[in-house]
Amino acid sequence: MSTEMGLRWRESRNALAFHEMELRNAIFGLHTRRFGTVAEIMVKKIIGIENSNKLNYDLFDKVNNMRVECKFSRCQRSHTLKITEKNVLKALEFETDRHILFAEREDYDWDSNIQQVKKSEFDQLFYGVFFADLIVIFKIEPNQIGDNVQYSDKQHRGNTGEGQFHLNNKNIQYHLKNHLYKYISYNELNEWLQ
Repeated sequence: MSTEMGLRWRESRNALAFHEMELRNAIFGLHTRRFGTVAEIMVKKIIGIENSNKLNYDLFDKVNNMRVECKFSRCQRSHTLKITEKNVLKALEFETDRHILFAEREDYDWDSNIQQVKKSEFDQLFYGVFFADLIVIFKIEPNQIGDNVQYSDKQHRGNTGEGQFHLNNKNIQYHLKNHLYKYISYNELNEWLQ
């Protein structure tokens, strides 16, 4: 292996192997629906359940006869600059590395929206956050989704029975304490997806 390739093999900021960095960056670069599909496949493989044959929930646990929904988000530092004609390049430069390490979860402002939550359509919700160095998976049942997670049923006008809640630097500890299911590294994710 050449010296240049050896240097590329490890990222100094978070010591992820190069293939893990590529996996993370590819996931962070996905558009919303494709990102959601990756999260669904991850949960399906980790807990060993089936795809749903219904449109109103993502997965189905045949053993326990449970409808399972998956909602995930990426953790990135909040935007600090409004894009204008004068600062467009500077604002785009900031976009190149907004990743937050799990250990930095309370050090930066960030907000992940868990949206289109239809509590009557599932028995278990697996939700979580993709940080720069690991993925945090939470599990919650519909009857546990309320004021405790700052659930709002006012996401879109006219969408009865649908709501949202946020994970951010101010409330992540509540979710870790009360709803943590599993941490997985990008290396583990890579193995699960093989």
